[in-house]
Amino acid sequence: MRFQIKLILSLIGVTLLALAAWAAAGKSASGDEAAFRKFLKMYEARVMPLSREAALASFQASISGKDGDYQKSSALQIQLNKASADPQEFASLKRFRKNGQVQEPLLKRQLDIIYDSYLENQIPGAQMEEMVKLQAQIEQKFNTFRIRMDDKVFSDNDAEEILRTSTDSGQLEKVWKSSKEIGRVVAPDILKLVNLRNAAARQLGFANFQQIQLKLGEQDPEQIEALFDELDELTRGGFAGLKNDIDAFLATRCGIAREQLQPWHYQNRFFQEAPVIYPVDLDSYYKDKDLVALAKAYFAGMGLNIDDVVGRSDLFEKPGKYQHAFSSDIDRAGDVRVLCSVKPDAYWMNTLLHEFGHSVYAKFNDRSLPWTLRDAAHAFTTEAIANLFGRFAASPFWLRAMAGVSAAESERIAEPLRKSLRLQQMVFSRWAQVMFRFEKSMYEDPGQDLNRRWWELVEKYQLLKMPAGRNEPDWAAKIHIALYPCYYHNYLMGELLASQLFYQIADRVLKSPDAEGECFVNRPEAGRYLIDKVFRPGMRWPWAEMIERACGEKLTAAHYARQFVGGK
Repeated sequence: MRFQIKLILSLIGVTLLALAAWAAAGKSASGDEAAFRKFLKMYEARVMPLSREAALASFQASISGKDGDYQKSSALQIQLNKASADPQEFASLKRFRKNGQVQEPLLKRQLDIIYDSYLENQIPGAQMEEMVKLQAQIEQKFNTFRIRMDDKVFSDNDAEEILRTSTDSGQLEKVWKSSKEIGRVVAPDILKLVNLRNAAARQLGFANFQQIQLKLGEQDPEQIEALFDELDELTRGGFAGLKNDIDAFLATRCGIAREQLQPWHYQNRFFQEAPVIYPVDLDSYYKDKDLVALAKAYFAGMGLNIDDVVGRSDLFEKPGKYQHAFSSDIDRAGDVRVLCSVKPDAYWMNTLLHEFGHSVYAKFNDRSLPWTLRDAAHAFTTEAIANLFGRFAASPFWLRAMAGVSAAESERIAEPLRKSLRLQQMVFSRWAQVMFRFEKSMYEDPGQDLNRRWWELVEKYQLLKMPAGRNEPDWAAKIHIALYPCYYHNYLMGELLASQLFYQIADRVLKSPDAEGECFVNRPEAGRYLIDKVFRPGMRWPWAEMIERACGEKLTAAHYARQFVGGK
């Protein structure tokens, strides 16, 4: 899982003492502004230590997998949610906004953000508590699930390795189907949670949960859907051609006819990663390397030192530990840490660069900003930074500069790596279409045949056929649907912004004569640009304004198309 785990602003509360201060201040412009300052002071004094405690508990639970740790994490999550659920406090925030007297830019921005966080929690406390507990139970089931096959236990890493390397169709089918069994375990709970989320959204005046999630993230649902329609148009034809190449390669590799290809032949549980069809064994360049040391050296060369982040992180496999990866900003004051299960291969090199990309975004925030604004402009803007760095794990220029690959070898593998990266982006783009459209459809109508709906979308966007006679909740096996709902579209938006930032740095900051060969090794100018234009602004402005200020233009798919769709 590649995304930053963080406590969103819906976990923010204020105290009745702050409300009393507001009431005493009067209704004049200066009175409102002074009252809101007191409001913020009280709220920060209460929430900052509590949110830190909750973040630490969540991180510990992800490491241990123990019931007690998850119970503690869940209890703190509930406590924080309740802190931003009081209807009288929400009424005060509504009055502040309605009066329109809070005009100082940073104060007004905080008011808007906190208002949205309270709006999200204006549901009965018992209902909110039920959702938090149910989500924690589902999370624990995912984290402790292990694939069992032929009296052996396999981790997700084990399963992915078999899917990537085996050519035995029988073994591939068994591993793939075994990995999906978690779906049957969690599907009933996920459906219950979906209905609870929808009920909460309707109580707040929204059509469904997906709609409120987008709107509270300052995203217009119609604009997001239009963007995905545009990307569908941009990638459909190119992906169909690449899919023919994939099928021809995999059929030959497995010794079967193309018509016999099944989802388990595509080297990944969800076909979200591109199969290796070009003649480069990227893993071979990392098998004897210290991946953590490489990541530390790379970020240090840009002036983005992560030694302290590494020191606080948990980076290798353990029994019961969460098997994916995330970065957590514990306190918005420098305590940032990463959880991974690193092995010396290209996947985990990408993942480390990705997660430490999240980390530097958090670490180099502007500590002079109010705590509320000391966060990424949006979830997808931190994904963009993570994606920007993660891509370099497959760059021949990065391999030469950081991993010791010779100049001759770097030149030899440059073309297949370029094709591989394009293939990866096209494959991921189509997979993201499935996730975005499935969640939209599920929250619109959770009572439909979701098993069938999932495969309709997989067949349309990924061009994979459903195995004959299969009727299993394969959708529920994807952890994001349960635990990180209506978020996946941000990954693809992050890819668009990653390309936009890449060319902004290469063309305008570094003025590189060969933008495609840039990977920012030992380029502190690149790090300084990111700190000044992306990291330090935090949530000072809405995400769209931050991007326009940083890039001189609005978010666009043009740079993504330049980098990947045209195949140049």
